[in-house]
Amino acid sequence: MNQMTHPKAPPAAIDADAAWAAFSSRDRDQDGRFVGAVLTTGIYCKPSCPARHPKRENVLFFPDAAAARHAGFRACLRCRPDEVGRDRLAVEKALALIAAAEEPLPLEALAEAVGYAPHHFHRLFKRDTGVTPAAYARKLRADRLETALSEGGSVTEAIYDAGYNAPSRAYADAGRRLGMTPSAWKNGGQGVTIRYTVADSSLGPMLIAATDRGLCRISFDEDETELERRFPNADILPADKNFADLAEEVVALADHPARRMNLPVDVQGTAFQQAVWDALRAIPPGQTRTYKQVAESIGKPGAVRATGTACGDNVLAVLVPCHRVLRSDGGIGGYAYGLERKEKLLERERSA
Repeated sequence: MNQMTHPKAPPAAIDADAAWAAFSSRDRDQDGRFVGAVLTTGIYCKPSCPARHPKRENVLFFPDAAAARHAGFRACLRCRPDEVGRDRLAVEKALALIAAAEEPLPLEALAEAVGYAPHHFHRLFKRDTGVTPAAYARKLRADRLETALSEGGSVTEAIYDAGYNAPSRAYADAGRRLGMTPSAWKNGGQGVTIRYTVADSSLGPMLIAATDRGLCRISFDEDETELERRFPNADILPADKNFADLAEEVVALADHPARRMNLPVDVQGTAFQQAVWDALRAIPPGQTRTYKQVAESIGKPGAVRATGTACGDNVLAVLVPCHRVLRSDGGIGGYAYGLERKEKLLERERSA
């Protein structure tokens, strides 16, 4: 193919170094965010294109496929970059439909509304958001329920205002997500038993607390007063002998943060927070992501600041690895329990 010699210049807003890094690593999370156009072939590709990479000096970056076509390039037949943009638009439309629906939408109806086969749309929705359409809808309803309960008023009204068509469904969802019934959540954990211990770890005193369902707080330099503040009406008790094994596994995380542990958890959070925390747990040990990359991985590229806040709201230190997130400039950023601890955790993961 003839080499392109006079392409129209791409917009200057793209961070070319970051784009090339994503292109070089075939970062699938960046698909749909920009395209790379190759001067020697005249084609443009998505970042994850499996084709052999050209030399850096032969690649231009454009914000989307339309801009690349306007500059005279054509789509790669191997990675089909034009379809990525269509996929993202479909997911964005589905998110809006789920948010606006008064009742849960069946997968078939949702897929038909955005023009995809159900099984294919189910796969691409999870790829872009990290959760299935049904799980996203459940989180959204639970988020609304939590907000409605915190604003006062009756529990029944809050349940129906959140979009549930029956109290039984709301109680089932809340039991899984909040670890307590809506009434208990509204009343500061009333009727819930939380056991805790403050254990010695290589990173300092570690508060470990759990309900009957799972861990509800892991932190440093805190004691039971933090639990009393968060759950003023819960029954907060010291750990018993049955708690020892769980606490031992949590303490081991301080020394071996790269270890995969399938520990039971019982945390509360909005749909957005839950999505961010899920994304954090998906970061491989020893690797890091920027707040921007995490925001993009959950389909919210403009929510970088909110992503940082969600990281700060993480209630399960080390287990949900918010220490793996850096600033966009590569700086280590903040950490609720001190930068020295964050640096040690990252160093231990890289060593492992």
